[in-house]
Amino acid sequence: MGWWTKTSMSFEDAVHCHSEWKRKLHNYVMNPDHSLKISEVAENDRCKLGKWIRGEGRRYAGHPEFAKLAAEHTRLHKAAAEIVRRADCGEDMRSEFALGVGSEFSLASSSVVLALMDMKRRHAQQEQSKHELREARSQAAGGVE
Repeated sequence: MGWWTKTSMSFEDAVHCHSEWKRKLHNYVMNPDHSLKISEVAENDRCKLGKWIRGEGRRYAGHPEFAKLAAEHTRLHKAAAEIVRRADCGEDMRSEFALGVGSEFSLASSSVVLALMDMKRRHAQQEQSKHELREARSQAAGGVE
């Protein structure tokens, strides 16, 4: 079963979805054929990650990292729409994808990934704390849960 057929998405899956979307945008910039519509690219709820943020990912909404993810994801789509607009006008936008370019798009993209990794770390810490609490309760009860 591939990651795309799962009913739930891991943080790694979310990063992968983001990377796939970036690759799609990069391919478009290399050959702007007007197959991407600026208005659709600007919407942050059409991609797989955006759907996850508004769906299953909402279970993390209480975490500050989630708010950062949602904001940076919106920022990313606005920057991507501008890239598509400029590419459609004939501008060479390939430099937007160079490492360390520092553009709005690359900064937002990095922030999306960092927010996802921070969420993963927080989630793992919380799960570890829950496990330790269960073990402590079990020991206090004489080994019986």
